[in-house]
Amino acid sequence: MATGDLSLYLRGRFNQAIARLQNRRALLPPLTPLPTHKLLEECPSPFTYVRWLEGRSNTDREMLVGHYLEAKTYPLVRAPYHSFEGEGENFVVDVGGPGPLLILIAHHDAVPGSPGANDDASGIGILLHLLRRLWEDPPQRLRVRFLFTGDEERGYLGARGYVKMTALPEILGVLSLELCGIGDSLAVWDVLPEFAQAPILKTLSSAWESLGYRRDETYHLVERIPVFGSDHRAFAAKGIPAFGLTALPSAGADRLREFIFKPFRPSLLLPRKRPVPFDTYHTVNDRSEHLDLQAMLRVSDALQALIDALDHRA
Repeated sequence: MATGDLSLYLRGRFNQAIARLQNRRALLPPLTPLPTHKLLEECPSPFTYVRWLEGRSNTDREMLVGHYLEAKTYPLVRAPYHSFEGEGENFVVDVGGPGPLLILIAHHDAVPGSPGANDDASGIGILLHLLRRLWEDPPQRLRVRFLFTGDEERGYLGARGYVKMTALPEILGVLSLELCGIGDSLAVWDVLPEFAQAPILKTLSSAWESLGYRRDETYHLVERIPVFGSDHRAFAAKGIPAFGLTALPSAGADRLREFIFKPFRPSLLLPRKRPVPFDTYHTVNDRSEHLDLQAMLRVSDALQALIDALDHRA
């Protein structure tokens, strides 16, 4: 077993244990998720997908995402993974032309005891919403891969399994969506020095600025995050430009940055003392009632603008 895999395995075990401890005495009213037929009969928003997944077990979330993609008759590829750490299934749908590849990721699992609305049903909802749009009007020279991973909360297990078992062609970049349901600004994070000049970041900046975003005000390119991580790191380890994407509130930006880079300060360890959106992160309060549909639509529109710009340049 590689040292990196062992480190991530231990990290995942630690995350699971902390979540169980933190959420062990939950006294909130139970959630009633939306039934799947509501998604098939309507034109759902990203928020509708969140209501469909929140509060369900990881087994059910995995099963439902797979069944939904099949029911929509998308060209679904199932990508199971198996290791001593566990097993599960990733889901892959490609849309677009035969050109270079952009990979967009959201994970369908949640930590123990958390309904998993913002982490990461919001990411699933945004990508399913965007997938429907692209299926109706696909890019012509760019291929977009929607990758719905399992077991992100166990040290990116699904993404690591996918990278190990999949031939990776010319990839322009990878974005993994995390905590995309709250906030009016965007952050692309884990911008490592070796990726700082990646063409995808230049295209992203110009595309988002065309929507009215302003660098270091309403969108940010952030260096490596010391504690938090996501599935993109499995790709970055292979030298592929890969980043996290998060929505954040502009208000309280200084406090957010302090928490993200110094998360172990005693005054910030309790969820109620953390800044939004980390006050509900990995807790029983990660429920759809705390999310903002407009935030999710902003992320979807920002990704659409990036795809359009990459397609134009391909």
